[in-house]
Amino acid sequence: MAGDLWERLRALPVTVERIGLERRERGLAGGMARVTTVVVLSGAGVEGRGEDVTYEPEEHDALATAPPPDLDGRHTLEDLSALLGEATLFPRPPSQAAYLDYRRWAFESAALELGLRQAGRTLGDVLGLPYRPVRFVVSTRLDALAWHDVAPALEFKLDPESGWTEELMQRLAATDRVRVLDLKGHYRGTPVDQEPDPTLYRRCVELFPDAVIEDPALTPETREALAGAEDRFSWDAPIHSLDDVLALERPPRFLNVKPSRFGSVERLLACLEHCRAEGIVTYGGGQSELDVGRLQIQALASLFYADAANDVAPGVYNASDPTPGLPGSPLPAPEPRAGIAG
Repeated sequence: MAGDLWERLRALPVTVERIGLERRERGLAGGMARVTTVVVLSGAGVEGRGEDVTYEPEEHDALATAPPPDLDGRHTLEDLSALLGEATLFPRPPSQAAYLDYRRWAFESAALELGLRQAGRTLGDVLGLPYRPVRFVVSTRLDALAWHDVAPALEFKLDPESGWTEELMQRLAATDRVRVLDLKGHYRGTPVDQEPDPTLYRRCVELFPDAVIEDPALTPETREALAGAEDRFSWDAPIHSLDDVLALERPPRFLNVKPSRFGSVERLLACLEHCRAEGIVTYGGGQSELDVGRLQIQALASLFYADAANDVAPGVYNASDPTPGLPGSPLPAPEPRAGIAG
């Protein structure tokens, strides 16, 4: 059964007349080259934009030369979503199944924004929710202590690694600014894979007694290391739908919500409604967006979990080494303009 939030959106009219693609590429701090594609849906004199955050540049190269899906015409958002669910958005199967959701979300978020702009309404207006200032944390795989030195008020979401010494972890803990520890226990075949490490897990539990522990890999050895901290577990990479939340071995207290992981607007809203009803603390997650995708996840955080430890910092934090004077938390609420981000 559709939830109340989706009921408010499903019949939104969307007229699509043209599909455009815009490549974005930028070097990030640490030497990583990031490529994304902005999907531009146009109709009735306005545009809606979404961002494909697929991580492999070759997939964006292939998208640029592939025939676009046939979305032309007048639709409801629900009907357009159904078309996207059946469309072939990759010219060949991607190397990771998660990319299917990432690309679909680019088209779905562009369609949602197009329909809202054609209607002259904001997402908050349609859903009956106010835009609020957004608390954010900085997620970095570089030197968090250097960031702390230049901006002591910053809060952090960090990815502990087996190479971290106990001394380093003690120094990080002493800042009292680490809010989430992402153990990356469910990534496979990526540059950020972290194998289950009971010693690392035990140090996280003991040295950071108040931090949320995200995506631990649960083995007999790591379960022992994590014993007593189960109510701090949060999940991210395994979650693409409400069904995935319900399939967890125990109901979570925390959940990292990355809209691109859900693929469709309907699946995202169903999960958010369930979390609200069950008292699950949600916080926003990012995918190193380079364009409109970052503004959209900030806007969704503003509507649904503005006060949480949101990994939605302005993109300059991804592209910059530690630098004083960058925008601080909280971010102002989006301006009331038609679309997702106001």
